Amino acid sequence: MSPAGPAWPRLRVLQTLWALLVVLLAPWRLWAIKNTQECTWQVVLNNFETVGKKDASDRFVDQEPLYTVDKVFSQLVDAPIDPDEVRGLVSGKRERSWTCTPLGSGHLPTLSLQTYLGFPYYLKINYSCKGELFNLIPRYFVNVPSRPLWYTVDQAPVFILGGIPEEKAILLTDTNFKDFFLVELSIDSCWVGSFYCPQTSFTATIYDAIATESTLFIRQNQLIYYFTGTYITLHESNRGSGRWVRVLANECIKKLCPVHFHSNGSEYVMALTTGKHEGYVHFGTITDGRVSFELLPRQRSVCNGILVVNCSITWAVFIAGDYNLLLLVEIEDPSTRKYFQVVSYDLVSDYLVVLYTIPEFIPDARGLEFLMVLGTESYTNFPMVPKGMSYNPYNNLLFIWGNFLLQSYNSKNFIYLADFPKELSIKYLVNSFYGDTAIVTETEELVYLIDNQQGRLVKRLVPVEQLLMYQQISNDYLLERQGSHLTLSFTNFCPFTVMRLRDLPNPQIYTRQERYRAQPPRVLEPGGFHSDNSLAVYQGLVYYLLWLHSKYDKPYADPVHDPTWRWWKNKKQDQVRGEGGESVGGPSPDPPSPSTCPGTVFAPHPVPQDYYFYLASNWRSAGSVHVDMASYEKIYDLKAENELPERIFLDKGTSYRFSVFLTAREPEPLHGPSFQLQSKVGLAVVLADPECIEAVVKEKVLVNRNSVLFWVTLSDKRFCFDQGISGHHLMKTSMLLKVVGSSGHCFQNTNQGPRMQGNLMVPVLIGCPPGKRLAFDITYTLEYNRLQNKHYFDCVHVDPEMPCFLFRDIFYPFFLIQDLVTGDSGSFQGSYVLKVVGGGPTLDTIKEYSEEDIYRFNSPLDKTGSLIWTTRNTTTTEDSAFNILSHNSLGIEWLCMENSPCHDTIPHSIFASEFFFKVLVSNRGVDKSTYCDYQLTFQLHIHGLPLSARRAFLILMVSASLFVGLVILYVISCLLSPYVVKVCNVLCWKINNIIAWESYIYSIASDTGAFSNTSGIKSGESSGGISRVVSKVAGENRTDTKETLRKKPIS
Repeated sequence: MSPAGPAWPRLRVLQTLWALLVVLLAPWRLWAIKNTQECTWQVVLNNFETVGKKDASDRFVDQEPLYTVDKVFSQLVDAPIDPDEVRGLVSGKRERSWTCTPLGSGHLPTLSLQTYLGFPYYLKINYSCKGELFNLIPRYFVNVPSRPLWYTVDQAPVFILGGIPEEKAILLTDTNFKDFFLVELSIDSCWVGSFYCPQTSFTATIYDAIATESTLFIRQNQLIYYFTGTYITLHESNRGSGRWVRVLANECIKKLCPVHFHSNGSEYVMALTTGKHEGYVHFGTITDGRVSFELLPRQRSVCNGILVVNCSITWAVFIAGDYNLLLLVEIEDPSTRKYFQVVSYDLVSDYLVVLYTIPEFIPDARGLEFLMVLGTESYTNFPMVPKGMSYNPYNNLLFIWGNFLLQSYNSKNFIYLADFPKELSIKYLVNSFYGDTAIVTETEELVYLIDNQQGRLVKRLVPVEQLLMYQQISNDYLLERQGSHLTLSFTNFCPFTVMRLRDLPNPQIYTRQERYRAQPPRVLEPGGFHSDNSLAVYQGLVYYLLWLHSKYDKPYADPVHDPTWRWWKNKKQDQVRGEGGESVGGPSPDPPSPSTCPGTVFAPHPVPQDYYFYLASNWRSAGSVHVDMASYEKIYDLKAENELPERIFLDKGTSYRFSVFLTAREPEPLHGPSFQLQSKVGLAVVLADPECIEAVVKEKVLVNRNSVLFWVTLSDKRFCFDQGISGHHLMKTSMLLKVVGSSGHCFQNTNQGPRMQGNLMVPVLIGCPPGKRLAFDITYTLEYNRLQNKHYFDCVHVDPEMPCFLFRDIFYPFFLIQDLVTGDSGSFQGSYVLKVVGGGPTLDTIKEYSEEDIYRFNSPLDKTGSLIWTTRNTTTTEDSAFNILSHNSLGIEWLCMENSPCHDTIPHSIFASEFFFKVLVSNRGVDKSTYCDYQLTFQLHIHGLPLSARRAFLILMVSASLFVGLVILYVISCLLSPYVVKVCNVLCWKINNIIAWESYIYSIASDTGAFSNTSGIKSGESSGGISRVVSKVAGENRTDTKETLRKKPIS
């Protein structure tokens, strides 16, 4: 057994003050805690948005060596995985980067910065002992001002922070700064200052730092750099990381502006220029780790667009939903003072327009908390100095900040918040995007806003709830004399005593979060420590589970709608026997196939799963590890926790319904002229986009309980969004629930301290929810086609993954809408367009068709004789170019006309011709029941294709000719057979005579050879005698033959 893992570096900061994302470090109390060996074990499958929450250690996995994983899994035999497949997974065939990165004198196990398997999840298997600590130098933080954290919300796996004076270093954290590490940067730091770069000094300080999902950006002086890769290359052992790429090398960059939300599959960053390109914005796009910049506006500068001579862009905000840039522009007019304008730039039309001109002086609110700026109000002598802007896409709230605070919901009409002291100047503003905002001033003071109401100013921040409670107590108390002493009483301004959320639906259908349960293997050792084998097994199983998740997106729907179905479909009852005949793997009801793994012994018959549980209960499992595969599953029935979800997704016409229970505070007498009874409670619902969503509130008064029950229904109005791909191009909006009179007055005590009550803000995303897809329902399609056509003929060579359909049968396709989050799977009831977009006689010869070919092969308007299929349905698209089908359609009839690619397909064997069609099914523009733009491409195997008439006639003629020829040959052979036999007999007789005659001549010649040598004088007579003898013999032979033929009857 080995220890739980390698040493784990950790930096403890004992005095760090926080509020939202504001980082205020107390450097003089920064030190490291004495090294202790505290061994921990934690396994978490975590979403990006939960990094650093709930006091959990968010660490990343240190991958076991490949040979260890392979060796351990070779013993699993028929655990619910194929050993060969697992070897492929752990051998680097798929995107995966589990590394161990040296940082200082310790090591930080990390995961790749890239999206894991295409979806934003970390696999974190933490087994570590806290070891040697990385020592930071306190001088790094002496007199260091606060600075904001800039990152892509819900996407960035790490946070980075610059601002260390005269140090080319950043702070890196993956735990929301619960602990962090100092990373030195090896960048060139060359300064290209010239007459067009008006920077007068050089510094090594990293000013701007932005973290996205796959890329980190920093600015030093007027230069910007980005880093894309894994942690192992971010910091090298003995020197700073040199993998930073310098971009926009010939530009003077004065500021980086973050874009807090990703959209359209990309993330964004903006660089503001000075010098030669003053009045332009470099708009950066990050897609799959690739960084590109575009200079905007495209045609002319902002200064030329708004018809001014000199201007400078102070801040930029990108509104992804509208493809729009909001620019805060400073204008220098020689005849007047400097003034500022809010300028809108449309990225699609390249159009510039001035939305608002900011007043030169701060308005005089005359004691009001806020003031609508109309241009007719009076002003003070304090000039307005704008510094930046902040935009919340969920409630469309735009802030312009400086030594003032302006807000607007349409970027045109602004409200001046008079509570902010005009003597202060805002340094930066941090938005939580849930309704509350933190403002940090140049003097490091904080103004906290909730629901646009200002709290008190605080130095060295403490929790906001406690601040507001102390503020309420200090301002609202009453001293009363009772007898000889004074009593202190406080007034509670909260209008309710109890606030509960009830009747909340199961959250997954609205939050769209997919969850898996993956428990670690049971270690059967007295100490309970995990060994290398158990860790390798767990790492491999969880990785395989996630691989199944990513692999599940297939066009043909499985009979069971669950990504893990193929894992356990044949393995639910029994387990197999591993080395030594004991359980090491998962269940399997059938005897496993022979394994190539050496040293593996299979049970001759399946062994009950309970038997191996019995072995594990008695600590007799092989390898001292027991894996219960029933604990690896996808969770579909997550219950609500009596709180609103972090965000909800609404499809077309869908609703979210819940109730709010409020118990009113008992009436309390208030002394003085403002005496009244506080017995009523009211609930207000504020919608950011009332033209797109609506809320209905129904009230039920519970008199006997002094309570009120509010039923709240939030619904989509069905016309504010076009169709989009699942999880993409969503419209951001929000719903705010507010108990009247509760802002800053109502608190709830929890185990994590006081928490504010009475204001609940829920982001709402309108569009096609993530995790929904269209799939070909092959199971029901086969069943229905067999019923309608009265038969079903599959191909000769059956493929279970792709059944065949007969050409002459009517084809009735059916599709499913599968919800990967909730596990729901139902028939697709909407309309769709079906197109054949590719095909070939074999899978290897399938080719894509051009747009012109797709039209000819699928459009009922085609006049070229190229149609592949047709239908009796008469419904078509608006331009009549394609047929519109549904689940009630009359089916598809295959044509394969003369000019189509499937016409006259030559068979490759004695069986009928086959063809593979690549089919595209889409509901875009024809289905009004959903916001989802479903697109499914799958391959369809058709067999029994007929030949063309010409080829069929040719084959018929050849076949008929061959048949007729064979018949004629047979008849002729029957008629001529006797004569043929007679001729054959005569030929045989003649051949025999010739052979006999040659034999006789040979023998006569041999007998007379000696006589010829001794009697040469009578040669003439001898020759004549021999001739006469031969003639006589021949004549006798002919006579005998004739006599024989006379005597033999003719048969």
